[in-house]
Amino acid sequence: MTDTYYTHGSAAERWERARLFFEAKDFTAAGRVLAHLVDEVPEQVGPRLLLARAYYHSAQLTRAETELRTVISHDPVEGYAQLMLGRTLERQGRDAEAATHLRLAEALGTSVS
Repeated sequence: MTDTYYTHGSAAERWERARLFFEAKDFTAAGRVLAHLVDEVPEQVGPRLLLARAYYHSAQLTRAETELRTVISHDPVEGYAQLMLGRTLERQGRDAEAATHLRLAEALGTSVS
């Protein structure tokens, strides 16, 4: 597929395409669609969180961390982003740093277990 496929259509159409890829567990394709969408609408949390999840599930942990830190910098009480960042850091072997974010997620009411 060419890059045009990942950028074709309205933002709503690309959001739906990304979600379909994600649900089909094609996390790399979902990430490609979402990366363009996030560039276009950087203020929207939903696409950035799904992009972080796609990166996480495709073992692109540094990219996932970057997206999650961006979400948290704009909304420090976004519990799911705190949880995902904690899990991402754990997968990188950064347990002490992860613990801080996991505690924050739990304090914000996001289930950590």
